[in-house]
Amino acid sequence: GGTMAALGSDSWWKKTLYLTGGALLAAAAYLLHELLAIRKEEELDSKDAIILHQFSRPRNGVPSLSPFCLKMETYLRMADLPYQNYFDGKLSPQGKMPWIEYNHKKVSGTEFIIDFLEEKLGVNLNKHLGPHERAVSRAVTKMVEEHLYWTLAYCQWVENLHETQKMVSLFGPFSDLLKWIFCHLTKGIVKREMYGHGIGRFSEEEMYTLMEKDMRTLAGLLGDKKYIMGSTVSTVDATVFGHLAQAMWTLPGTRPERLIKGELINLAMYCERIRRKFWPEWHHDDDNTLYESEESSEASKTYSPLQDFSFYSRTETFDEEGNSISQTPDTDYTGHSLFDSDVDMDEYRDHEQCK
Repeated sequence: GGTMAALGSDSWWKKTLYLTGGALLAAAAYLLHELLAIRKEEELDSKDAIILHQFSRPRNGVPSLSPFCLKMETYLRMADLPYQNYFDGKLSPQGKMPWIEYNHKKVSGTEFIIDFLEEKLGVNLNKHLGPHERAVSRAVTKMVEEHLYWTLAYCQWVENLHETQKMVSLFGPFSDLLKWIFCHLTKGIVKREMYGHGIGRFSEEEMYTLMEKDMRTLAGLLGDKKYIMGSTVSTVDATVFGHLAQAMWTLPGTRPERLIKGELINLAMYCERIRRKFWPEWHHDDDNTLYESEESSEASKTYSPLQDFSFYSRTETFDEEGNSISQTPDTDYTGHSLFDSDVDMDEYRDHEQCK
């Protein structure tokens, strides 16, 4: 106190301190704003509409770096339910992502969301499954979500963090710094959660051994079938696809990518089959997507670009001008059916490289 009195109340250092403190507070507020992606949006009207809250789209064309967000959005497309994405970064009251609002009812946790939609809207992707198949489906779901998930998360947010950081979508004057902070915070959270789970107490080599066993189990279960439980898509396919898509498209050069695109090629073909059927616009840089069901009115099937929205239909795809094009999500560029288990992946990759 004596030193401050000696320096004087109007000394330059106090003004500098005030300015610096204000700048730090402003920077902290901006950082919080960017990390949570809080935006001023119009009031949500979720009456008879499914509002899907999830993380922002990454920069590499993949719909989400979160296997659970990708699972939920893929499920909605498989069930042919209209929905609207909302990328506000706001977690559910339970601290979960993704979560939905429907008629002002908030539901979080993908399993509870699916149960809720089945009860409210009468959809059921598993109605063709018998009791044994339903039991197997649930067992596979738990293996993927409670075991495989953690090994892929380790690869994504710990070992391969540098590449993941490039995919994260944050904008603003400090976007690079914000991405670095966000990714390293996530890395710490993942490592802590993995240690609490128990799987994080093993060595990296041991974790990858567990990951490989899970992926081989999925490959063996799939075999030469179109989907996990047979010729018809079911809820477990949304789960498996949401997780395997991370290995396919977000982990370049890593062990899970080499495994799925090499020895376990049937899993890669499975991912491609689902991607091209339910995600024909996969590589479009859309901030938001409004999905319309096949049973929507014909008037709603005309392409009308709206700000921050794009149109999606399972029955048709559209070019950049909004005109319908002949290729459908059920066929590849050669016209071959994607439901066939012998899709020529080498030919497809060669075609993609030439584009």
